[in-house]
Amino acid sequence: MTAGQAADRLGALRPFVGDCLLALAVAIAAAVAASAATSEEPLRWLLALFAFCAAATLALRRVYPVTVLAIAVFVTGFFALVYGGYWPFAALVAFYSVAAHSPRRRALWAGAIGLLALTPPVVNAAEHWRPLTWSNAALIAGRLAPLVAAWVLGDNVRTRREYLRAVEDRALQLEREQQANARRAALEEQARVAREVHDVVAHNLSVIIVQATAADAVFASDPMDAQQAVRTIGETARQALDELRRVLGVVRIGEERSPAFPPQPTLARLGTLLDQVRAAGLDAQLEIDGETRALPPALELSAYRIVQEALTNTIRHAGASQAVVTVRFGSDAIDVEVVDDGVASGNGTGGQGLIGMRERAAAFGGYVEAGPASERGFRVLAHLPYEAVLQ
Repeated sequence: MTAGQAADRLGALRPFVGDCLLALAVAIAAAVAASAATSEEPLRWLLALFAFCAAATLALRRVYPVTVLAIAVFVTGFFALVYGGYWPFAALVAFYSVAAHSPRRRALWAGAIGLLALTPPVVNAAEHWRPLTWSNAALIAGRLAPLVAAWVLGDNVRTRREYLRAVEDRALQLEREQQANARRAALEEQARVAREVHDVVAHNLSVIIVQATAADAVFASDPMDAQQAVRTIGETARQALDELRRVLGVVRIGEERSPAFPPQPTLARLGTLLDQVRAAGLDAQLEIDGETRALPPALELSAYRIVQEALTNTIRHAGASQAVVTVRFGSDAIDVEVVDDGVASGNGTGGQGLIGMRERAAAFGGYVEAGPASERGFRVLAHLPYEAVLQ
């Protein structure tokens, strides 16, 4: 048994031990009072034992509150009717317990019945108050009032306990929700970083592979072209490293990025992207349709990455020689389209790239269409509404 389990068991036993001590004290007081009810020696001890055993049931007041109340009412009424003595020690504890440890409706019924059952014995015990007058009635009510007060106190304790339990349950629920939200946010962040890393690595490695292949092919026959290809490989690798460091957030000051790293790419950098693509041997052209407008950084980044991934697939899979990138600024959405003249069936539509493009578009309530172009080649169209980021 661990220390924590031992502490839990001790904490569970503590209320029962307290109830046993309380029951013992009340039982001794009841036995002493009952022994004074008669001077006959054998009966005196029997009454004391009877009162002691009845009061000892208070040790079970949390488990069987209604039964304990019934026993206490019966014993208290018995002594009041038969011997004219009124000793409400056990009854006070029982009324408190039934209100504190029973459902509200059951506690109300049990308390009311117990109070009605004790009223005739209390009246019988007050013989010197006869005939019954308003003054005597007030004195009788004064004897019953502590029982009512004990019930009200127990009811308040039960209500307070239920309130605290509800607050604790709500706190636990909020904690679970916060943990679930934290896990969901972590998963979303992991997915975002995975998409960014995939786009950065796939594009730059594709350019590096193409340049390395070209350099190897012309290394002996045209050293100048081979040297230029090697330079392009170095620039592309350095740019890929910078983008990876920015995506992974290697350097952060508080919540701000270090100024040593460039900002996230936007549509304004499509020209630089197309220069890389041209260096890889793909004749890429950029067309702008509509009036250029400022867009939120997240939307621009997604549009840029979709174009980057589409061109990467063209370089790696399509065997194309030309590609046209079209950016259309509409009234409620921006469309980015990449059309090449390669082999439509070989554009890598089954990989993670297309999944990433669709996830980016879906984040803004948009969509991505990918398939063969109308005449020849492959076409990727992404529709990104403004509303999701402007509201």
